[in-house]
Order: sequence, then structure tokens, then C-alpha cells
Amino acid sequence: MANAANGTAIRVYGAEWCGDCRRTKRQLEGLAIGFDYVDLEADPAAAGEAQLISGRQNIPVVVYPDGTHHVEPSNAEVEAKLRELAILA
Repeated sequence: MANAANGTAIRVYGAEWCGDCRRTKRQLEGLAIGFDYVDLEADPAAAGEAQLISGRQNIPVVVYPDGTHHVEPSNAEVEAKLRELAILA
């Protein structure tokens, strides 16, 4: 997907078999928040990148424009971060 409305990108590392990944994607799409999705099944090398960012093997890993990240975040955690960054009003 395209970059967020404010010109900064959110990146989501995930896989289609992962229910939390599908939920996070649906949430961002429903909020009309642009994001880059990295499918770890299509790009297995990106799994190492996600692990370096998070220090864990869990997904999804959501990386925000300020360099922070969440691992397996709840919808409330994602929404709070989006509001903190003024991506979501």
C-alpha cells in the first residue's frame, strides 16, 4: 500500500496464515492508513529483518515512522500509537 497520509510509512511484517497479522492489516485498511506490508512467506529473508527489529520471532511486527515498533499489538495499541504520532486524528 501507499505511504501514510502524512508522507511517512508504516511497515507491517506478517504472513497470511497469521490471524493477528490479518487483523492488523484489516485495522489499518479500515482506518485508511497507508502502510507497506512485507509478506514473510513471499520474502523469507525479511523474517530476519523483522527479528532484528523486534528481538523476537513473533509477528506481526509493526514499525512506525518514529522508529518504534510493536510486536503482536492489539488494535487499541496500534490506534493509540497512530494518535500519538498524529497519523490518526
